[in-house]
Amino acid sequence: MGRKSLKESRQAEIVSAFYKLAKKEGLENASIAKTAASMDINPSLIIHYFQTREQLVTALIEFILERYLQIFKTPAALEEDPQKRLLTVIDRLFSQKWNILFDDSVAYSCYSMVFRDKKLKAKFKMVLDQLRENLEKMILACNQAGELKVKDPARAADMIFVIVDGAYYYLTLVVKKEEYRKRLDYYKSQALIQLNLSASAAAHK
Repeated sequence: MGRKSLKESRQAEIVSAFYKLAKKEGLENASIAKTAASMDINPSLIIHYFQTREQLVTALIEFILERYLQIFKTPAALEEDPQKRLLTVIDRLFSQKWNILFDDSVAYSCYSMVFRDKKLKAKFKMVLDQLRENLEKMILACNQAGELKVKDPARAADMIFVIVDGAYYYLTLVVKKEEYRKRLDYYKSQALIQLNLSASAAAHK
């Protein structure tokens, strides 16, 4: 792959600064002017790349997708073992590795905007659909290798992410670490059921 252009690099820097600001002050308080101040640049430079705040928020949602897709990056050694690769991703989905990829408060703030903005709604749906499609492909690979017998991989992938989304939405309210861990383990076991696996069987794969 070639190197990023200067434009792409500058846009990435701006989106990263916007994200850090939203994480610190809340998305509703993050503006082009404040982002520019945090970068010690003139606001006109940001407007050169993102004409409106809406464009910057859209880029932020794409940034969310890029961060979330990191969960699917597994060691090259697992490429020859589809089931171990899939279980590695499931482990990550139900662990702090998934939850720390992107700040919950910013993600939920972005999500709340879909109720008022159809374009952002479509963009956010694209993010969630991409995650489901990636997981579906991994389940299909396991089926084709004869390691799993999941009747409807697309439905299984969808249900697993329904569990993931619901789990972390609720777990943001859980304060006690032991309760958090137990609930996360339980939600993971329910996800494995979608693959016709038990938690104990998956642990020995």
